[in-house]
Amino acid sequence: MKAAAQTPDDALTLRGAVPSAGPREWAALTVLVLAVVLLAVDGTVLALAVPALTADLQPSAGELLWIGDAYGFALAGLLVLMGGLADRYGRKRVLLLGAAAFGSASAVAAFADDPATLIVARAALGAAGATLMPSTLSLIRNLFADPWQRTRAIALWSAGASGGAVLGPLVGGLLLEHFWWGSVFLINLPVMVVLLVAGWLLLPESRDPRPGRLDVLGAVQSVVAVLGIVYAIKETVGHGASAAAAVAAGAGVGALALFVRRQRRITDPLVDLRLFANRAFSGALGSQLIALLALTGLLFFFSQYLQLVRGHSALEAGVRELPLMLASLAVVVAVGPLVARIGLGRAIGLGLAISAAGMLALAAAEALPGYAWLAVALLVLGCGFGLAFTLSTDAAVGAVEPQRAGTASALSETSYELGAALGIALLGSLQTVLYRVALPVDVGALAGGAVRESLARADEVLASDSALSVARESFVSAMQVTSVVAAGLLAVAAVTAWVVIPSTRVRSAHSD
Repeated sequence: MKAAAQTPDDALTLRGAVPSAGPREWAALTVLVLAVVLLAVDGTVLALAVPALTADLQPSAGELLWIGDAYGFALAGLLVLMGGLADRYGRKRVLLLGAAAFGSASAVAAFADDPATLIVARAALGAAGATLMPSTLSLIRNLFADPWQRTRAIALWSAGASGGAVLGPLVGGLLLEHFWWGSVFLINLPVMVVLLVAGWLLLPESRDPRPGRLDVLGAVQSVVAVLGIVYAIKETVGHGASAAAAVAAGAGVGALALFVRRQRRITDPLVDLRLFANRAFSGALGSQLIALLALTGLLFFFSQYLQLVRGHSALEAGVRELPLMLASLAVVVAVGPLVARIGLGRAIGLGLAISAAGMLALAAAEALPGYAWLAVALLVLGCGFGLAFTLSTDAAVGAVEPQRAGTASALSETSYELGAALGIALLGSLQTVLYRVALPVDVGALAGGAVRESLARADEVLASDSALSVARESFVSAMQVTSVVAAGLLAVAAVTAWVVIPSTRVRSAHSD
């Protein structure tokens, strides 16, 4: 039987026509969700520890940048390769090896006594994370053959991913109130022990029965392509256009062209490019990328807004972002009935449209006093993003045969990482430009022009409350326009998803 995303438009897949998952499969899902929560927390938990580790390790500005970026670079660059390895050598095996490596790298990071050691440990954490992410999704694809159950399972997985990202600052804040900066890494160890033991007992092994030879050259090309493009984006955002960014972009695009050419010609490609001819798969990846672009760009400047404009601490800001996570968790109960009623493509489009409405509501609420309207806007955003991200992930993974689930999952995760990088690059840069345009010339010239760099710099150097108030108003104005632009991108993505992704409907055989 074909996966749900492969059936014709408006086809009805009845639950019960394929084997249903039982208690063991749902217990195994908790292990996979635990893994993705930990990875998401690890991606955001470091931010609050930067002042403490800077005081302890005394890294240079460049070293501090690499401490922050090494994890994401390694994770993004190795996803495609690790997805291919999982398909060939076994998803459970790769997941458990990755969990062991993640725990070991966490211990090294926690007790690092110099910046170089911490950078290497962060890169190792990213490499280990690249084995975990595609393995969790591909194992879900094989654990839940019933499309209706798989949609619910991926909804829980997605909630873990988004919830973990929001929990990162909260966990970091609580740990740093009582322990040293290394505790944000050391907390990974007991979780990894649970993951290893429970994963060994509960997870089934699965692999591609006819994997062919591993394309080593293609793997190298894929790593260079992703790393080059992501590095160029981050370098341009952090330091503006530079020779290093241009060289990285050229290397990344060149490697990507060579990779695509090679994958079309060889017998056993690392990535079967025919996947992109599937409307459900390519439409889902596009929708996911745009949704993550908008969400990451939002969180990038919204956290600054809560701290620098509203005056909250980092921990208080994290608490006030919780409605976004809670709404994405709550949407789990609605995904199955919604897909059964209107179909997969339309449900993804609806989720993106709700996100666009939430983004517009946030733009309006940012200028209003109090927190209530901000909370309402975040709830709407969370519902929309939770729905769109869950179902686009489900569409991408469900569009392929089970034996290729690792590669499809890796491509889905790569679109996630690229969307996150582009969100900061595009929307973060737009926010900065608009802030500078909105600043009055006389205020922007204060402190040698440092006020123009960012609101954070203005907060440091401005002694006048009136000048700082003007800078904050300029930041809010820029943020509102950026939020409207993000809403426009989400609206375009909503229409595209509605039209491009087949509206397969999945429901229980006993629902009549």
